[in-house]
Amino acid sequence: MPKGKGATIAQNKKASHDFFIEETYEAGIVLQGTEIKSIRAGRVNLKDSHARIDHRGEVQLINMHIAPYEQGNRFNHEPTRTRKLLLHRKEIDKLVGLTQQKGYALVPLKMYIKNGFAKVLIGLGRGKKQYDKRDDLKQKQMKRDIDRALKDRTLG
Repeated sequence: MPKGKGATIAQNKKASHDFFIEETYEAGIVLQGTEIKSIRAGRVNLKDSHARIDHRGEVQLINMHIAPYEQGNRFNHEPTRTRKLLLHRKEIDKLVGLTQQKGYALVPLKMYIKNGFAKVLIGLGRGKKQYDKRDDLKQKQMKRDIDRALKDRTLG
């Protein structure tokens, strides 16, 4: 893995299905000893995780699963512990105002390594209704059908 490149380790594909992502923020993450080794091995799951701002004004990442490191013995970490995210105070203050509005949530979109540090891309998402999800699936299917028809036309 080349240093300095943003090598994506985990992606939350369900986030774009469940939310309209309006803004994204890059955040550092506070890790314990063996967690970075598991992250570099790609043993991360963002599927059921979310972020929230606690009463002290800190952003916490909840329920992100980092698998225990195989060679970690007794110094291994708890897989789904709450982890602190590192953002600028201005960004946190802006997020506090936005997340208090109805229907907004902080959702981790992807995790990657940048300049040797683990970073999480969090998005400010507004929840989709069931009919929005169905409409998105229809749009995706129609685009797929059009692309398929165009491809057949150029080949045939």
